[in-house]
Amino acid sequence: MGIEDYGGGQSEHADVLVVTTNDVPGHQVTRVIGEVFGLTVRSRHLGSQIGAGLKSMIGGELKGLTKTLVETRNQAMERLVEQARARGANAVLMMRFDVSEAADVGTEVCAYGTAAVISEL
Repeated sequence: MGIEDYGGGQSEHADVLVVTTNDVPGHQVTRVIGEVFGLTVRSRHLGSQIGAGLKSMIGGELKGLTKTLVETRNQAMERLVEQARARGANAVLMMRFDVSEAADVGTEVCAYGTAAVISEL
């Protein structure tokens, strides 16, 4: 697996900018739309659970689970961007991820932030 399997984020030419900051240098917030989020829950398949159990005995990274979590975060972020776009935003400020266990059967990932309209100064 290459490094591209373990990363995420937006392309340089995204129509909805997502940042973890309160503002965007060189831009002003002209309208705050409100909270938006993207949510997904993924179950673990039996093979990865067995592999993770064996790996936990000897130590090391759980690459299959790492890759699954990256895919899950990317899906949550795509849903966040879709919701922001649908509400008329061209930016999401203060984006964060929240990750938790979902009833011991999977992982819940929520990407959330503040949808806004920004313009260049």
